[in-house]
Amino acid sequence: MLFQRIAEAKKQRPHMKVVVIDPRETATCDIADLHLGTKPGSDAAIFSYLLQHSVQENVLDQGFISRHTNGFKEALNQASESTPTLASAAEFCGVSEKDLSLLASWWAETPKTVTFYSQGVNQSSSGVDKCNAIINCHLATGRIGKEGAGPFSITGQPNAMGGREVGGLANQLAAHMDFATPGAQSLVQRFWQAPNMARENGLKAVDLFQAMEEGKVKVVWIMSTNPMVSLPDTAQVRRSLEKCELVIVSDCKAHTDTTAMADVLFPATGWSEKDGTVTNSERRISRQRGLLPAPGEAKHDWWTICEVAKSLGYQSAFSYRNVHEIFVEHAALSAFENNGKRDFDIGHFSQMTKEEYDALVPVQWPVPKGRPEGTARMFEDGRFFTPDKRAKFIPIVPQLPVNQFSQEWPFTLNTGRVRDQWHTMTRTGDAALLTKHTDQPYVEIHPRDARDLGIEDKTLVRLTSPHGEALLKAKVSRGVAPGNVFAPIHWTQQFSNASVVSNLIPQVVDPLSGQPESKHAQVKLEAVKDVSYGVVVSSELLEELDFTYWCYVPSEHGYHYEVVWPVGENVSSIQTLLNQDDASIGEWLEYTNPVTEQIRLAYIQDKKLSLVAYLHPTPESISCDWLESKLAEQEPLSEFDRMAILVGLPANVEDKGAIICTCFQVGKKQIEQAVTDGVCSVEELGSLLKCGTNCGSCLPELKHFIPTITELSA
Repeated sequence: MLFQRIAEAKKQRPHMKVVVIDPRETATCDIADLHLGTKPGSDAAIFSYLLQHSVQENVLDQGFISRHTNGFKEALNQASESTPTLASAAEFCGVSEKDLSLLASWWAETPKTVTFYSQGVNQSSSGVDKCNAIINCHLATGRIGKEGAGPFSITGQPNAMGGREVGGLANQLAAHMDFATPGAQSLVQRFWQAPNMARENGLKAVDLFQAMEEGKVKVVWIMSTNPMVSLPDTAQVRRSLEKCELVIVSDCKAHTDTTAMADVLFPATGWSEKDGTVTNSERRISRQRGLLPAPGEAKHDWWTICEVAKSLGYQSAFSYRNVHEIFVEHAALSAFENNGKRDFDIGHFSQMTKEEYDALVPVQWPVPKGRPEGTARMFEDGRFFTPDKRAKFIPIVPQLPVNQFSQEWPFTLNTGRVRDQWHTMTRTGDAALLTKHTDQPYVEIHPRDARDLGIEDKTLVRLTSPHGEALLKAKVSRGVAPGNVFAPIHWTQQFSNASVVSNLIPQVVDPLSGQPESKHAQVKLEAVKDVSYGVVVSSELLEELDFTYWCYVPSEHGYHYEVVWPVGENVSSIQTLLNQDDASIGEWLEYTNPVTEQIRLAYIQDKKLSLVAYLHPTPESISCDWLESKLAEQEPLSEFDRMAILVGLPANVEDKGAIICTCFQVGKKQIEQAVTDGVCSVEELGSLLKCGTNCGSCLPELKHFIPTITELSA
């Protein structure tokens, strides 16, 4: 949504500059005036250079610095030492001096500047420093607390800010307080009358699992997350959960890589069933009302926590009857002995009735008593939430990721996400429409590296690091730089047998935040040789598949698998691999092409299609929509359909090609045909096919189909 708003603003004001800082060329670059393809993890040096460049260009806000900040001289001295020249900064970041100079000139010329940053900055062994380097630049130029200016952290998950507000981190107390703030622990203890309350930081995620393996943590309760996929070094996470004496998991999905490790599994409500509030990246608290009743025995997480606490003897402290009671207590704590000393204050809500809570409209905190309208913009008065009300500059020494190139591990792996999936696919992975755009895990490789390694597009690649390995399909692309590769994080063992990317990631963390360096690893690549490729569509779930590689692709009808297996397997052994080798139950149809070495198999039970396997020596893109639809038919297969299945050429069914627009299921071939017929703009494509007219996520891809003026004149 944020990208679409920026794109619209760019459309309305073409002079607005958009700069993307990213090792990869992503879809965001579609609207960029400049893309700085930095060396992975070098971000802090960009802002270190911008800080001292601001001095050279005389764009400092000296009045703001002197009245509202401390520590500028020390931060500037360190920046001048770390990145003394344009050349030194450009070399550190792996970008051209010309591009960095252009960014610096735009920074100096543009007083209204917003810096959006997310996990590419945060998930780093020096993520805190990178954030502070960005903030230093905005403080030095007074670009904070003003319309159109500020550092803007777009968090990695919805309600990530809401989770922090209630103390959902190991180093936090409730209501945005922490153990490091003098008096905060005592304040919360007095408010809750809790004499045995924690007095120091707990264990952060990676530390927690290491302590678990050491036997120091004997009980863990995992709620609404999937650490068997999302945390680095999956092998270590598995060892920890196997050793832990009691593993409790709360989830709205029964089957995830983590629920498989649970001793106790609590069924929880999902997003559309929850009742409460969430807070987004702009501090906006929104009332979330359940759309659907809780299925089965699923319960809200707050209820489950309260019931466990009561069973442990804390009935009076956990006697909440509904979310309204929890929220008003939360609001009261935020205002307790606050008097403007702490940023998070929603004291206005501490006396609200249940009816008022149910009618709550979105509002940005702080919402102190007497200000029900909330706060649209913070720091307008130059006052910050420090003891002396001054912002503090932090001297930064730019650091590259801990693990670097070596002869044994020559490739830098950058991880991230794809357009239509979310995190570990526990929710989005069930939506067949969302898999149409990207149906399998992949590793993006520069053409030069692919050529040197003998890797072809869509073939299977083995990635290995000191911590584990993964099998991924190759995506040969100039979107990554030579020596770099990219892989999305989403696929789990529920969806693929060997594609969990966190297997490759080391447990390196930021010393302050504890955030793991999940974006970065050093790996080696090799083509998986002597294998064949295939697609299998089945009416039944296929269990214990013994292929070299398999990937489950959710479909509207039946079960769709992409598979790879060793060369030389004959038809009968493939039938065994598919667990369908008993000819007494059904009938096998078979077609073999000795020239192309293609094999097509169909398994018929009760005159209905039960399974289809298309097998070939090289990767091929096959549209399975028609085959999947045949699985759902209740009528016996006609002779024509039996033949069409083996031939692989369904009649009267449009082959859309790879899906580009997920919202309206518009495929590549449809778009190409429209362009051939004379469509010459994205807007015309939208009018004709509807693609790009809903969420807009496919617009950057659609533009690639439109010929340029040069191509048209040629």
